[in-house]
Amino acid sequence: MNMTLRYLLAVFGVVITVHYVLSFTHTDYRRATSLNSLTSHFKGVTPADITPIPDRYYPPFSNESLTVDHRANATFVILARNSDIDGTVRSIREIEDRFNRRFRYPYVFLNEESFSDDFKKRVSVLSAAKMEFGTIPRDHWYQPSSIDEKKADAGRNRMVEQGIIYGGSLSYRNMCRFNSGFFFRHPLMEKYRWYWRIEPDVHFHCDIRFDPFAYMEENNKVYAFTIAMYEFEKTIPSLWSHVKDFIKLHPEYLAKDNAMRFLSDTGGDTYNLCHFWSNFEIADMSFWRGEAYTKFFEYLDDKGGFYYERWGDAPVHSIAAALFAPASQIQFFDQIGYEHNPYTHCPRNEDTWKEEKCTCDPKRNFDYDGYSCMKQSAHSANARNA
Repeated sequence: MNMTLRYLLAVFGVVITVHYVLSFTHTDYRRATSLNSLTSHFKGVTPADITPIPDRYYPPFSNESLTVDHRANATFVILARNSDIDGTVRSIREIEDRFNRRFRYPYVFLNEESFSDDFKKRVSVLSAAKMEFGTIPRDHWYQPSSIDEKKADAGRNRMVEQGIIYGGSLSYRNMCRFNSGFFFRHPLMEKYRWYWRIEPDVHFHCDIRFDPFAYMEENNKVYAFTIAMYEFEKTIPSLWSHVKDFIKLHPEYLAKDNAMRFLSDTGGDTYNLCHFWSNFEIADMSFWRGEAYTKFFEYLDDKGGFYYERWGDAPVHSIAAALFAPASQIQFFDQIGYEHNPYTHCPRNEDTWKEEKCTCDPKRNFDYDGYSCMKQSAHSANARNA
């Protein structure tokens, strides 16, 4: 065997040895160099950027006990009625098992009526974390007196005739308006900067061993999602025209390098109906409390579309995040397996799916559904990185 060949074999042996050592000792390296990760670069456009979470956001745990040196100023927020107790218990049990037994972030429960003693008793046994229960102020929940009820009633009846889900529901509209513009103003929420929204009867399919709050805070993110989809156009027929009018009035609020490509295929002339499904969202409330979003919500609220039509908090939040924050501040968490019936996000990275003991079926991942907007999210990310 000549000297050149011996040298090449020796170098190859060293490289292989170092690769296996790094694969065993460094989670980031193992994920980045896995066959699944490497081949993904040759499959064309992927639904969205998968950002690896560095090892430092995975704190060590001793027998699953709390050993976190730093936590963000953050809380879970759960909007629920007393009648939602069974679904609420299931959601808390899952987020505790998968995440919060390690981190112990507090909970804030909000209701338009007082929570019953039974509700408080049943949820309080599920976590060692702090729990607070608040009643929503009337002017934050109920339809404002400025709304023309005759016009609003006609709009509800029209949607019922069209078979639109929640088309005739006034309480659903109250909820959408509250989630759009008021939950972060509640006195129990004012002391926090970050929130993670959880609803009754949702499922967390994978272990979440990293801290999403700490990751977002340290990486200058403002909004995180797991599922993106199209809105039902008949619920928001006039929303985009009002958005364009607002932008004309306040062009100073548009962020440089924003995510307009996620919202529009025509440079902003029309709305493609894409939004982040807001029943899961982790976000920075200083963004909602800031001047741009405050003026935006007040402008929309004055138009009455939450009641004359059926504007949801999902498109309102999504449009604001996509326009008033740089696209780089919007985070897709592929690592978090999440289900809100009937849709499921299951991690696309096979190593993550295995390591985090996911119970979801990757074949049911909504990311690849024709109704998903993950392709638009990828286009927005690609434009940002160009």
